[in-house]
Amino acid sequence: MTTIYQHTVVGQEGLRRALTASLLAGGHVLVESVPGLAKTTAAQTLASAVSGTFHRIQCTPDLMPNDIVGSQIWNQERGEMVTQLGPVHANMVLLDEINRSSAKTQSAMLEAMQERQTTIGGVNHKLPSPFMVMATQNPIEEEGTYVLPEAQMDRFLLKEVITYPTPVEELEVLTRIDSGQMSSQASVAPITLDDVRTLQEARRRVFVHDTLKAYIVDIVNTTRGAGPNPLPGWNKHVRVGASPRGGIALMQIAQAIALMAGRNHVMPDDIKEMRYGILRHRIIRTFDALADNVSIEGLIDAVFNAVPVP
Repeated sequence: MTTIYQHTVVGQEGLRRALTASLLAGGHVLVESVPGLAKTTAAQTLASAVSGTFHRIQCTPDLMPNDIVGSQIWNQERGEMVTQLGPVHANMVLLDEINRSSAKTQSAMLEAMQERQTTIGGVNHKLPSPFMVMATQNPIEEEGTYVLPEAQMDRFLLKEVITYPTPVEELEVLTRIDSGQMSSQASVAPITLDDVRTLQEARRRVFVHDTLKAYIVDIVNTTRGAGPNPLPGWNKHVRVGASPRGGIALMQIAQAIALMAGRNHVMPDDIKEMRYGILRHRIIRTFDALADNVSIEGLIDAVFNAVPVP
């Protein structure tokens, strides 16, 4: 998977690890970045690396729930209603600019993400396994957008913020395009969907010691202004801390990172590695924090510094 990804996408190593870890953990990823940073290419490459199907949905204000999940249409030849599955029925689904779709459509998509099935004409249709959604939003153009509520953002296992590539990486992009390497096929064969399901089961068996589970609970409680070492003035900067989903995400991603490292047990550094992606959309800052330019990453670091490492 790594070889195929690096053959197609230059840089974005953090996004690669986030997508891989989320796939192993069976979760979904929300990506925030300006256009043109290879988000679509990254999602499509991951799907091809696991021999999966890929669908891209461009979210617009007039996009309806049936356009995503599917609908029943009248078949003139057969004289009956037939079910037409929507583009959400794929192994990897890219929801481009999810914040441009209406709240009703967002709710339908997030319900499919949570239940891993769609209901069309009163009949339930299971989504394929593995199933993963990568949703994107542009932080610059916010006119005509529908902000994702905190409760819905909490359903994303990770929120990644992508920045511009380095000059060296941009030069590599130009070189590859000029030589035609971008359009060539990787020399490594992709893994199968059965392999992915086997890896997901292996992730579930990665051992997490009780002391590390307690460490995760302390971290989550500290985001709520409690924990073993409550941070002074925390409530001035934080309106809402992480929900129990935050603790589950910390454990599941840590298991995935350990598996990616070839280990069958979790270490404290595994819990720390993707702390920003796990918690940045689960800790809601106050107006005072926004006015004082208190970064969410700084708050997360303060939490981890306050909790003793076992």
